[in-house]
Amino acid sequence: MGKARILILGGTTEARALATALASRSDLYVVLSLAGRTADPAPQPVPVRSGGFGGAEGLARYVRDEAIDLVVDATHPFAARISANASQAAADCAVTAFVLHRAAWAPVEGDNWLSVHSFSQAIAALGTAALRVFLATGRQEAHQANSAPQHLYWVRSVDPVEPPLTVPHVSYIHSRGPFRLADELDMLQRHQIDVVVAKNSGGDATYGKIEAARQLGIKVIMVERGETAGLPVVETVDAALAQIDHFVSSRIKRGV
Repeated sequence: MGKARILILGGTTEARALATALASRSDLYVVLSLAGRTADPAPQPVPVRSGGFGGAEGLARYVRDEAIDLVVDATHPFAARISANASQAAADCAVTAFVLHRAAWAPVEGDNWLSVHSFSQAIAALGTAALRVFLATGRQEAHQANSAPQHLYWVRSVDPVEPPLTVPHVSYIHSRGPFRLADELDMLQRHQIDVVVAKNSGGDATYGKIEAARQLGIKVIMVERGETAGLPVVETVDAALAQIDHFVSSRIKRGV
């Protein structure tokens, strides 16, 4: 019986943790796919494939060509297109697939959230009066701010925003999480931030800004996640490992 061949669609902390947990297993061959959007990705514990597949059709071709048995979508919870492609490709190839998405944040006492369902809605919700805005949605969505040039923006991303925003007042913060609460408190106070625009990524690495906003009484405009693409969803690496163990044991029983 050959090794079960697993494709992890990655780019998240959970994807790397899952790959690390699987790397030493002799019964598996694991490859981690990265979209290549980060200029200097962190080292990974398993073989890496970098770059896009060319939509669902390209991903399905890769799954067939590489004889992939199981696809794990551990992309960012906001990578909706990749998740949709993974679901379609798995169906086309009749292979097992599931999603590993960390649980979303939920507001707690003291939070002042306005939930919206798109990045354009988030910028519109800032209103017409000039505000000091911490934009923590990542570089790909930052250009939505061009539609509201009256505000003063602080934009944080891992890589530079290209092309730069066209708004007259913008500062860029290039940094990679995790972010400590003390540092987030200092940043929000130092720049006298009025409102935080964030996406509901979940997890601990970037929650500091949400907790800091709560402590300082700063409003958060929260972009909520869309619906998943129809695949089964687990929320932790341990749950993903259990799913993989179940898949492998079922494969053994079938004598594959």
